[in-house]
Amino acid sequence: MTTRKSFCRMPNPRKTISAVVVGAALAALCCAILARPAGQVWADNAPDWLRVAAKETLPEYPKETVAVTLLDEQQTTVKDNGEIEVRYRVAYKILRPEGRKDYDYAQVYFRNDTKITFFKAWTITADGRELELKEKDAMESQFSADDEFSDLRVKYIKFSAVEPGNIVGYEYVQKQRPFVFEDEWAFQSKIPTRRSRFSLVIPPGWEFTDRWANFPKQEPKNSSGNSYTWEVENIPAIEVEPDMPPVRALAGRMDIKYFPRDPKLREKSTGSWDDIGVWYSNLTRGSRADSPELDKKVADLTAGMTNPWQKMQAIAGYMQRQIRYVAIEIGIGGYQPHPAAAVFKNQYGDCKDKATLMSAMLKQVGIESYYVMIHTERGMINPDFPSIYGDHMILAMQVPEGVPDASLYGMIQDPKLGRLLVFDPTNSYVQLGSLPSYLQQNYGVLITPEGARPILLPLQPAATNRLLRTATFTLSPTGRLDGQVHELRYGGPAVESREEFLNATAADRTKMFEHMLGSYLNNFTLTGASIGNLNEYNESLTLSYNFTENDYAKSAGNLLIVRPRVMARHGGVALFPGGKPRKYPIQFDETSLSSDVLDITLPAGYVVDELPPAVDAHCEFASYKSEVQVKDNVMHYVRTYEIKGITVPTEKLPEVREFFHQVQAAETSSAVLRRANP
Repeated sequence: MTTRKSFCRMPNPRKTISAVVVGAALAALCCAILARPAGQVWADNAPDWLRVAAKETLPEYPKETVAVTLLDEQQTTVKDNGEIEVRYRVAYKILRPEGRKDYDYAQVYFRNDTKITFFKAWTITADGRELELKEKDAMESQFSADDEFSDLRVKYIKFSAVEPGNIVGYEYVQKQRPFVFEDEWAFQSKIPTRRSRFSLVIPPGWEFTDRWANFPKQEPKNSSGNSYTWEVENIPAIEVEPDMPPVRALAGRMDIKYFPRDPKLREKSTGSWDDIGVWYSNLTRGSRADSPELDKKVADLTAGMTNPWQKMQAIAGYMQRQIRYVAIEIGIGGYQPHPAAAVFKNQYGDCKDKATLMSAMLKQVGIESYYVMIHTERGMINPDFPSIYGDHMILAMQVPEGVPDASLYGMIQDPKLGRLLVFDPTNSYVQLGSLPSYLQQNYGVLITPEGARPILLPLQPAATNRLLRTATFTLSPTGRLDGQVHELRYGGPAVESREEFLNATAADRTKMFEHMLGSYLNNFTLTGASIGNLNEYNESLTLSYNFTENDYAKSAGNLLIVRPRVMARHGGVALFPGGKPRKYPIQFDETSLSSDVLDITLPAGYVVDELPPAVDAHCEFASYKSEVQVKDNVMHYVRTYEIKGITVPTEKLPEVREFFHQVQAAETSSAVLRRANP
């Protein structure tokens, strides 16, 4: 999938950042940590909170549970000048050897203005011994991926003696001066949690609001004056299932906002969507100013064009493929874009920089546009709770009169601004008019100078994500299959494949064809392959390839058993592993429509003894049809598979499971050929 770039919020120190953001730098750091022996100090000095957690009576967990969070505690103290001190404590009990993989280290992220004043880790072994690790035992690294630089850094401590039955824990204290007064308490993860606690102390005259997601609202267990404590117990794990929504979108959490009494500090609070819009508009005021050099570039790009749509396409293509993604984000730079003129001069920028430059260029051709903050994981932005929880910045542009709606799949009808076309300038492969899959049916925040409001981005029809495969095959009496295949891909299938092929060498492209065939066939030889329209981003991508598969049809006496479905396969049954009921919804990447039209010339001297029945299966979210016919010694196979909706709620899972069982039976069915004169 296309890499999405971060809006660069300070990461939650209790969570592992996604691999997309981590990059090679953090991977190298982790390797160094694993190779470095921990400084083990035997001492009876584990803190009381860890000793108490170690004595917790635990409920019975499933046997595959690798670890349990005994305690997850955050103590937040807000000062009247806006400074915040956070003390964070966590304790894990390792239950299985596999628990060493993800729970063998402590980590904390920090910037120049978020200093760490305390950082220690401990182990309490099953037989009661205690080991301590101090901050000097930690490793520190600049947290920069290949194409971004920021002042974000990370400290890691590798726990000692991470073995089943042992307790590991850590504690840190961090001073923060946030740009916006909002936080989250996330208390559910991929392992069960015995106890989680969030404590808040605010100055007199300050206020707060809280909202609970994926969990019933809880009132503070203890509140005294300006001090509040929430606590939850025995939180089950989020079990990973195939094609489920993001764990963070399912996990229980409390979002919280602080409201100062000082009017100047109050500007850093975002109690409503309009507050967020005003705050970000003030932050970006002047960012989209033009320059003589920028004006000339726009004039050159649009020279001779009178159609506004052509001008929009020219600017979008330039932004996608000429402005490199490089992020330089220090302090407020995680939120504030660089000026458009600077981005143009440097020819690079991050997601908000590219949106800023494109907005400035569109302004020169008379088209207004607006920032749209979004999270690239569905379900993270809640329209009922104003927050700057996004991780990506895109653009919504007003569609000029005269531009038809027909191909504007990323368009929304805004009650105040009219037709708005949403576009991701950071994505190099999705053409203007369409949306990447990760943005569809996802809430974003439209930001205007007058305020902001959540918008639901559209879901594109299945026919916009098309794969049409046609092929001719010849089957020999020995069961060998020789074939030529031609694929036409557009929309999502073209975007994904084009990105992979463009970023691969010629040798790797051949391996990609072989890998694709290997998912369908067992003993094949690729004899030729070619790609069409690879660099024509607005055209359909074509793939052509030839192969030979030995022993495709199986012999049984005077019979040949052949599967008409040669290429395509859908693993829908894998969405229900082990035959167990699912706990969570299914979330497909996108809608899609794929078709196969295959002709298999049968070997001379053979007649059809049995053909698979035609299949016509439907459910609310998908449909499937397949049919096999034989005429003039040619087996004609037609198959159509459509995904019509991307999120299957839990109450619809039995219906979808039955649908995929029908598909599985059709995909694995075979025709039987008999030798006419044995």
